Amino acid sequence: MIGHIRGLAAFVSAGVLATGVVSLAQAARTTPLPLAPIGRSGNAVIPAQEGWWKNADGTFTFLLGYYNRNETTLEIPIGPDNRIDPGGPDLGQPTTFLARRQYGMFAIKVPKDFGGRRLTWTLTANGQTVSIPLWLNPPYVVDPFRHAASGNTPPRIKFDPEGREHVAAPAAIAVKYETTVGASLPLSVWFVDAGETTAHAAEGGRGNTIKVSWAKYRGPGGVKFDPQSQTINGSEGKALATAAFDTPGAYIVRAQINDSSGEGGGGDQCCWTSAHVAVQVK
Repeated sequence: MIGHIRGLAAFVSAGVLATGVVSLAQAARTTPLPLAPIGRSGNAVIPAQEGWWKNADGTFTFLLGYYNRNETTLEIPIGPDNRIDPGGPDLGQPTTFLARRQYGMFAIKVPKDFGGRRLTWTLTANGQTVSIPLWLNPPYVVDPFRHAASGNTPPRIKFDPEGREHVAAPAAIAVKYETTVGASLPLSVWFVDAGETTAHAAEGGRGNTIKVSWAKYRGPGGVKFDPQSQTINGSEGKALATAAFDTPGAYIVRAQINDSSGEGGGGDQCCWTSAHVAVQVK
């Protein structure tokens, strides 16, 4: 419930901030109500601060997502219509915005002395501008690494069985690939989800499933994944997919690995893992 309240607060604050970006008359016409039904097109994309946490080294990390109120994917390039200030405009945010609510899409690490400072993420889509502040607001503290009540933890993943392990929010580019237009690029993910198994054992051993999904995050053209999403029974295994790109250039694709806690961890921001994969297409 706390997670759902937090998300609602982010949308409400976004709507209020939008009136500071456009005239009051225009805001009355175009600024969406937080829980208004989405439409097929012509609507805003609302940034969302999922929460923040303190790292072991004393720095802090913001976790961010968005709510695309359209039924179609939108492309919003880095620049005046998709910027984070100060320090931006590019602080790793997406340029491809999938339909509906998308959780934990990227993370921003800030220094130990961040204090009372703020960042602002501004998005303009279909002529509607929405901005949200990112600051160390105490009620927004989250723990994406362990669920306090159930003991659940995120799946741990690798893109090579001997490679580096990734867990929870994307911290940097996880792996880099090269391919050519039209070719099928293999995308393999090895996963282990011991925390979910432990949590389920405490609840009577109802088993575990892992959902592995792929989506375009940035890039100049279209990407086709096969499969785009798959569900695997068990707490350990390998998921194999392919990606084909229709235009040359630099891309980032995003892997999302959910356990049975679901999208956004059911609003608690734990426990799933996502990673950004860079692909250079020739």
